[in-house]
Amino acid sequence: MTATAQTTSPTRRSTLSKVGHWAMNNGALVGLILLCIGLFIATPAFLTIPNIINIGIQAAVVAILAFGMTFVIVTAGIDLSVGSVAALGAMVSAYSFASLNLPGILTVVVGLGVGMLAGSISGLAIAYGKLPAFIATLAMMSIARGLTLVVSNGTPIDTSDTVNIFGSRVAGIPVPIFAMALAGVVCWFILSRTVLGRSMYAVGGNIEAARLSGIPVKRVLVWVYALSGLFAGLAGLVLAGRLRSAGPQAGSGYELDAIAAVVIGGASLAGGSGRATGTLIGAILLAVIRNGLNILNVSSFWQQVVIGCVIALAVGFDVFRRKTDS
Repeated sequence: MTATAQTTSPTRRSTLSKVGHWAMNNGALVGLILLCIGLFIATPAFLTIPNIINIGIQAAVVAILAFGMTFVIVTAGIDLSVGSVAALGAMVSAYSFASLNLPGILTVVVGLGVGMLAGSISGLAIAYGKLPAFIATLAMMSIARGLTLVVSNGTPIDTSDTVNIFGSRVAGIPVPIFAMALAGVVCWFILSRTVLGRSMYAVGGNIEAARLSGIPVKRVLVWVYALSGLFAGLAGLVLAGRLRSAGPQAGSGYELDAIAAVVIGGASLAGGSGRATGTLIGAILLAVIRNGLNILNVSSFWQQVVIGCVIALAVGFDVFRRKTDS
């Protein structure tokens, strides 16, 4: 009996240690599961199929923005312009359809191209102009929002039928969910299966060591912000497709949600870490919180308070985890 107890105890401690380590590395997923269980107990309507699809639609735009933001945060950067760039991409796409009579598919290309161009300009300013990422993307946020207002003259513009497909359904599933899945796969592939992705982690881990290792740091940074802009352009088209028009104030505040989703998903603001799956879980977690609070009739003012607390907890957890790892 004594010998059995002595052999079982270390095994049990080892199992608990593994579970604790897994929970530490998957805090967002654990939080999401516990939150879903709590909301289901509070209101069974939460886990109905229509509500789950609604959560997917709500998460889609933020998730697409956050996938692009993941590249940026992996390199220890920040992109405050994604919400405004999304609005600019959608607005120029709608303008090219309504005023220039471009074919629908070209309006999609224009929207994506405008987003990528805006991101590339930010990347060039950061990599070659030596501007801090915070300042460069803050400037781009103002420029993109201003251009959106100039192009639209302050009024919404109808989008093409091709862009409106982003607001439709295929086999009963909303297209925004497909767009979110596609963006997630692309983000995962770039981060885990390409030289560019590995270079992003190296730059975020130690930029000087990456430079001495022969990694073209400046070129990598331009690509990072260009991809962030491209994903922002896609998010803008998805948002415009749902509304069937591009609005001058669309995407306002979405940059903060995108950053929050990436951090909640386990990426470190210090750089060098971040995963597409974690970002997806972070975006869904934010959507579930908002959806659950809406079902429970919590006011939008208190929802902002709750979201802020979640972000603070996620950042605090990241600091604690890095101290534990070191």
